[in-house]
Amino acid sequence: MIKYLGSKRRLIPLLSTIARGSGARTGLDLFTGTTRVAQAFKSLGMYVTAVDSARYAHLFARCYIETDGDAITSDELARALSYLTQLPGVEGYITATFSDSSRFFQRENAMRIDAISAAINAEFHGSVLYPILLTSLIEAADRIDSTVGVQMAYVKSWATRSFMRLELRSPILLSGEGRALLGDATQLVTEIPPVDIAYLDPPYNQHRYVANYHIWETLVEGDTPEHYGVACKRVDLREDHTKSVFNSKRTMPDALRHCIDAVNATVIVLSYNDESWITLAQLQEMMGKRGELLTISVDSPRYVGARIGIFNPKGEKVGAVSRLRNTEYVLISATARRLQQIQNELSADANETGVGERAIIRR
Repeated sequence: MIKYLGSKRRLIPLLSTIARGSGARTGLDLFTGTTRVAQAFKSLGMYVTAVDSARYAHLFARCYIETDGDAITSDELARALSYLTQLPGVEGYITATFSDSSRFFQRENAMRIDAISAAINAEFHGSVLYPILLTSLIEAADRIDSTVGVQMAYVKSWATRSFMRLELRSPILLSGEGRALLGDATQLVTEIPPVDIAYLDPPYNQHRYVANYHIWETLVEGDTPEHYGVACKRVDLREDHTKSVFNSKRTMPDALRHCIDAVNATVIVLSYNDESWITLAQLQEMMGKRGELLTISVDSPRYVGARIGIFNPKGEKVGAVSRLRNTEYVLISATARRLQQIQNELSADANETGVGERAIIRR
């Protein structure tokens, strides 16, 4: 799984326990990102719908959620990965833009990304293997990039991992089918059929995920866009259609309220942290309208980029780290009976989730 700002990796045991306690058989991940939560729900046997407006996130959802792992022939996938791995590198857009004009990838790896990307688009487009192979390439590129995670900049000196050779690996696929939707959550939320449990993890601030991971957007789109700035970001990121209401302090609260009010789910789970634009009291007011409410607070280390410090474009440190940890809030809205079932499951699974009684606030 790629390095991801806002990843819910640490919350997976907790969210899985909540889902299991709810007895859900269908689920929705409305801001799916890397699909970690959607995968956790799918692994519990649910039929999951994964939604995101980013093209790379939609690709991950097609690979991990929509694809039935049992329907993929492992030998065929292995042959395709072996074939792609042996392709000689070529000088293309990735090499020129993200190696020659910037320093995201070592040149040999960038050339191999160009060659493999071109072959996937030319020879596997329309195949059931397409989203799997392209996901494999993005995850391989992520393992050898020279960043602290996001693609807003690259590190001053080559990261140690950037010297490793790009290696394609088979994504770990799950049994069962699901659904992947590309689009605006505020619009799609009104069109999605009823589900047993819905998970909402909206963006926290003004930083856009499509800009944070613009290289993955380009690999999925398979185009050669004009770019700007030190990070060589896609020029279309300056256009209004690439911007989200969730990245504006003015419009975000109403957008979130709309999603909470509109989602057709028996149980709603929302995660948010204390660095966001909305207070816990505001979140509880929004979620409390849908039913009884259970709030869980989880102490977490901040994203690695925030812990390193603040640097200017020359790589000089210009600011100090203000805090090393934050609090992640997980709010659950459901009927009193179902909330009690969830809390019973949390208590029984406290060692796995890391959530003790002192971390739970009941309202």
